[in-house]
Amino acid sequence: MKRIDWRRAALLAAPGGLLAAFALGGGSWLWATLDPAERDTLAAVLHSRGMLLVMVGLALWALAAWGLERLYRQHVTAAAQLLEQARSRTGEQVAMPLEPAGSPPLRGLAEVLNTLVQQRSDLHGQMAAKVAEAARHIDQERQRLAALMSELTQAVVVCNLDGRILLYNERARAQFRALSRTPALAGGAELIGLGRSIHGVFERRLVAHALETLRQRLQQGTAQPTAQFVTSTGGGQLLRAVMAPVRAAQGEAQAMQGFVLLLDNITREFEQESARDAQLHAFTEGTRASLGNLQAAVEMLELPDLEPAMRERFQAVVHDEVQGMGRRVAELAARGAQELRTRWPLEDMLGADVVSAAQRRLQALGLRVSCHEVDATLWLKVDSFSLLQALASLAQRLAEAYDIQLVELRLSRAGSGPRAQLDLLWTGQAMSTETAVGWETEPLRVGADGSALTVRDVVQRHGAEFWFERERARHAAFFRFLLPLAGAPSAAEAPAFAPGDSRPEYYDFDLFAHGESSRALDERPLLELSYTVFDTETTGLNPSQGDEILQIGATRIVAGKLRRQECFDQLVDPQRDIPAAGIPIHGIEPRMVQGQPTIDTVLPAFHAFAQDTVLVGHNAAFDMRFLRLKEPRTGLRFEQPVLDTLLLAAAAQPQQESQALESIAARLGVAVAGRHTALGDALVTAEVFLKLIPLLQAQGIHTLGQAREASQKTLYARLKY
Repeated sequence: MKRIDWRRAALLAAPGGLLAAFALGGGSWLWATLDPAERDTLAAVLHSRGMLLVMVGLALWALAAWGLERLYRQHVTAAAQLLEQARSRTGEQVAMPLEPAGSPPLRGLAEVLNTLVQQRSDLHGQMAAKVAEAARHIDQERQRLAALMSELTQAVVVCNLDGRILLYNERARAQFRALSRTPALAGGAELIGLGRSIHGVFERRLVAHALETLRQRLQQGTAQPTAQFVTSTGGGQLLRAVMAPVRAAQGEAQAMQGFVLLLDNITREFEQESARDAQLHAFTEGTRASLGNLQAAVEMLELPDLEPAMRERFQAVVHDEVQGMGRRVAELAARGAQELRTRWPLEDMLGADVVSAAQRRLQALGLRVSCHEVDATLWLKVDSFSLLQALASLAQRLAEAYDIQLVELRLSRAGSGPRAQLDLLWTGQAMSTETAVGWETEPLRVGADGSALTVRDVVQRHGAEFWFERERARHAAFFRFLLPLAGAPSAAEAPAFAPGDSRPEYYDFDLFAHGESSRALDERPLLELSYTVFDTETTGLNPSQGDEILQIGATRIVAGKLRRQECFDQLVDPQRDIPAAGIPIHGIEPRMVQGQPTIDTVLPAFHAFAQDTVLVGHNAAFDMRFLRLKEPRTGLRFEQPVLDTLLLAAAAQPQQESQALESIAARLGVAVAGRHTALGDALVTAEVFLKLIPLLQAQGIHTLGQAREASQKTLYARLKY
């Protein structure tokens, strides 16, 4: 669909008008010069030959119009298309040659422009190489930062003063995902992202109060000012946030550019502390009452003239209270032991280091230790402190009970599975299985130090196995620990986050300068806004007749940059059949959506992902129709502005024959990948949108309001769904 060119229409109508005017004027002059007889003769000729004259006139007009149309295409249309192509080559990354068309001079101009485009591309490449070399050291520092952030086990979020996120690590995403009230969709993309507001997680007043505290402490000259607060999340979790300032450049020590948040989920810690306080309170109150009863009973028992019946009653009170106190002490000790069993985390440790540490520990007990069969390549996931305590306790019992002074430590892989076997081996007097089982369940004892833990507790803490076995051929026996290898989470602990599995991290320090504006969105420049570029795949083209969404894909543009890692990609169960005719187009088969969430679950997640952004799509009216038909059922409203690359391209390049996404991408030098997948189309649309912005600016379209107004003037804006 193209805009009607009234100049061309007027040009084509001109020959007919001139011919008609010439015929009318000439005929009038000729008629005035003739006498009546000649007029009668001329009238008879026109009457008999009139149709022939009209046809000759029309033929002359058609010939003239064809000639003018050809001249118009060669000179005017070709020049306009060449101008649009040349404007599209002003982008830094567009180096495609122009297509020569039109008159020979225009073709020659296109060739000259192609030479300039190539020269410019070469210069840009040379400049880019120099910039890349100059930025190499900065990039190394950023990569080191990314590596450091990815290895941290604490959630870190950095924001500018408006609360917009400009850095976070994978631990923060995992933390937010765990704190969400509902299951996170699309990898938790709706929960956190660059340019998103931290106020979506924390109440604005809490952040503002902490910021004010930081400013006061900076003004007071505090060297390392911090502020912290505790808040509950929508999922009912408790989160502790420690805030530290990001200071401005050197020489402006009192100024802040933003702040760092270190986040900890203290729900379990708070529950444990509360339970411990309740236990201590119950123990204290119970003991105080028992001591009062005991004191009263003892005082009565000291009376010399106490009757035997009363003496028996007070002796029963002493007996009951002592038993009650003993029971409370035992319960408190058992709970303390349970906390001790689960207190220490499992860490990755080289197996050879574990064996070496065990050797030193046993030698400190006066034993001789040999280590001949140790696989130096194995990494274990262990709590080394409790494991070494268990080995030392067993070795000490061997020395005391059987006078064993020489032991051997062995470490090897247990078959082909994710386990390693650590053996404590000795030769000497035989031991019964009953004795070994007894040692497994008795509290650990190393030297004069005791512990509430047992060997069985240590084994359970590791999700491991333990047994006693004899080697009759060598007249030896051994205790074997079957321990988890690093990289294979044990049954006792399957961590939700593994440090280092997400690199690079997510950051952009350019966002320090990206603040909120008090101006209305329509007045803000296009490059200042944040966008959610999205696309949908559907069962068909008629949402009002029952067609449903199969997939939603989206990415974000923040501060004029495409954030590919900030993406939303989620299949949707349409709860209806998928027409076979559409499967070759979108590639989504019925089995792929089985078990996927419905649109009632996915739409709130996408709504959160797109919050506080401008929506962008190609032929966005189609996708928005599907979304808005679901608004009454979900209670959500997509009220943010919407831009359509179809309309923007028509406004920026009105002379082009096609405004299909592939055609626009080809003209702007955007590579098309993953076409007809929701996320793939969204990524292509995002790149096209960024390439269209300078073309729109060249036509005086700088703000969101101007872009929306220009879009509505195109004929494509009349399409309805």
